[in-house]
Amino acid sequence: MITAAAQRGTNMIEFLAALSDPDLPFLRYALFTGLFASIAFGIIGTFVVVRRISYIAGAISHCVLGGIGAGLYLQNVVGISWFTPVYGAVIVALLAAFILAEVSMHAKEREDSIIGALWAGGMAIGLLFIARTPGYFDPMSFLFGNILLITRNDLFFVIALDIFIIVVVAVFYNKFLALCFDEEHARLRGIRTHWLYLLLLCLTALTIVLLVRIVGIIMVIALLTLPAAIAGNFAHSIRQMMLVATMICAVFIVTGLGVSYSLDLPSGSVIICIATAVYLLSLCTFKKRRIRSS
Repeated sequence: MITAAAQRGTNMIEFLAALSDPDLPFLRYALFTGLFASIAFGIIGTFVVVRRISYIAGAISHCVLGGIGAGLYLQNVVGISWFTPVYGAVIVALLAAFILAEVSMHAKEREDSIIGALWAGGMAIGLLFIARTPGYFDPMSFLFGNILLITRNDLFFVIALDIFIIVVVAVFYNKFLALCFDEEHARLRGIRTHWLYLLLLCLTALTIVLLVRIVGIIMVIALLTLPAAIAGNFAHSIRQMMLVATMICAVFIVTGLGVSYSLDLPSGSVIICIATAVYLLSLCTFKKRRIRSS
């Protein structure tokens, strides 16, 4: 046991040393991107959990593959070199958010069907585009992510997204709270809840596009919701929940990076496994606290 613990300590030291290695800039990009991404995940994840729209976020995340595939096709076949998969992902994610917002507000009885259609259709279209694009593109990197492929441009994109989200949430904070906790009352007070809900879904869509690069389409919802769900068990206000969720998400990403590097495992899968284990542990802890208090 001592030997195993010493080995883990040695591996972590190697990871920390690798971060300062000038020949390994991708590790630093991955680390800083994960830390900055935690801000967006903590803020938007809190609203997703409180509003209980995880299933809608799941549909948006799976539609993203359609945009990624279209971006690859347009870039490599049509010859539009500037149209990267990220642009395609953003456009499709925002389009899916608009469709889901409209359905949710005007045709609630069809919401489940539309979510299922977008969920499956987006992935199918994406795989078709990838199949028709010459060259080899591994769908696994999109489905399960690889934070080690993050570039400096991705880091700047994350920082810009953080600033945008912070500004928007600061401006509409009270209205978002009203939308999440008492939509009917907000509507009676004259708040345009339809457009506010669409704005929330668009922010969620942009955050999902960012998150896909780190943990992939399949596991995106876990990292978007689990830190916020854990924070919700202990926080006493929405602001506190956002702050705690951001910190928890950062710990998951940094720890997952270190463990995956040390054990030579897929980083996205390790991050999600750690997040899931901590979430289940927090449920048990919260349940025990509630039993003692009663």
